[in-house]
Amino acid sequence: MFHPGPKACSVFLRTAELILALCLTLGGAAEAARFTTVVIDPGHGGKDKGAFRGGVRESHLALQTAQRLEQLLKKKGLKTAMTRRSDIFVSLGSRVAIANRHRSAVLVSIHFNAYGDSRYRGVETFYGGHAGRILARAIQTRLASRLKTQNRGVKQRSFKVLSQTKCPAVLVECGFLSHGSERARCRTAAYQQTAAQAICDGILAVR
Repeated sequence: MFHPGPKACSVFLRTAELILALCLTLGGAAEAARFTTVVIDPGHGGKDKGAFRGGVRESHLALQTAQRLEQLLKKKGLKTAMTRRSDIFVSLGSRVAIANRHRSAVLVSIHFNAYGDSRYRGVETFYGGHAGRILARAIQTRLASRLKTQNRGVKQRSFKVLSQTKCPAVLVECGFLSHGSERARCRTAAYQQTAAQAICDGILAVR
């Protein structure tokens, strides 16, 4: 009987791992792709202004970027729903309930970041389950590249809008308001439009 040597076994195991990873990725992409509606969640609002630096409110920037994203998605023929359309407070539970009313959907929550150390900058995307990770990666890659800022990667978290929604969900942090020059960029229509286009293209990439 033939007994493969250690090198052959190692090659076989690496090949098997690659095949398994590919199967999981394709399966996750297929799961993420089963949607016809994008629920857009502009973070904060009303009494909850979110991050606030240099006179700039996260809740305002999130809504402006979300509105731009909705316009882009509609042009591509996708159905959309918004958890808020004005500067009003919407509880996390209500945001989850809105998302869960839609079948064949994904949730994209729009935020801007802040930290005590003003040196921090860049974009990052959070996800809940496996299907959310596929969407998060597609968005994050495009967002960091097109905004030409630090890529802080994708991370799994148990935020309520990620853990309690029935559909794949991601939360996108579009820039740091605590970083002076990045805050100035975040306020501009060009920055918000670029962010919205990157998010839109990431959504379309997994559909």
